Amino acid sequence: MRGIKLVLALFMVLVVVGCTTKGSQPESNKTVAYEAYSQLGFQYLQSGDTVTAKQSFQRSIELNSGYAEAYNGLALTFQLEGDDDLAEKYFRKATSVAPDSAMVHNNFGAFLFSNERYAEACEELARATEDPFYNLRSQAFENLGRCYRLLERNEASKHAFKRALQVTANRPVSLVELSDLYLLEGNYLEAENYFDRFLALVENRRVDHYAKSLWVGIRLARHNREATRAATFALILKNLYPDSKEYREYEESAR
Repeated sequence: MRGIKLVLALFMVLVVVGCTTKGSQPESNKTVAYEAYSQLGFQYLQSGDTVTAKQSFQRSIELNSGYAEAYNGLALTFQLEGDDDLAEKYFRKATSVAPDSAMVHNNFGAFLFSNERYAEACEELARATEDPFYNLRSQAFENLGRCYRLLERNEASKHAFKRALQVTANRPVSLVELSDLYLLEGNYLEAENYFDRFLALVENRRVDHYAKSLWVGIRLARHNREATRAATFALILKNLYPDSKEYREYEESAR
């Protein structure tokens, strides 16, 4: 079925291109063509065919050398292939032709983050959050918060996580991260507030606990002298995440 969809998409591209080669055609036809090639490239990329994906993105760029989505597609393709130098080259090209594209800045920021270039990643992610109409804005704020944490910019991190929650309420990672940040400050009231909101999501089966949420829960339970609750969280952490950093921290704290 996937192969049929790709063939049909390619057929549509060829039809459009055929229309654009017969004399002077409306600009809208050319737009449909380069957008179609780019969309086809993403379909190939999703199927794991990076070679054909690159060809499709290149064809899109031939039709419109200023089309950021095609450069973004090439960047993601080279990132998938493990060629970070070329991935960065095309991310930078995408940001140069579309400096206000939140999507491109978010993807470039995620790339830099994955390469532990956190200061640069934070700059790109911050740019992504500037677009109030970006459909992944809350995720961009959350990514920015995680980035700031790794730079030990805790106040900036808290601000970013709170903004993520203002855009999309009850993002589990933001809730847990804020709880953890307030725990580090000794502000147990605020830590409890955010963790309770996370627990409500767990109880409603909207999300599951993960290593960090369990470790936060253990520390809060200890502070509140809730031994049974702390032991329950610790047992889950041991059974599900025995190799996690959080479990190692728990073991050290229990000695």
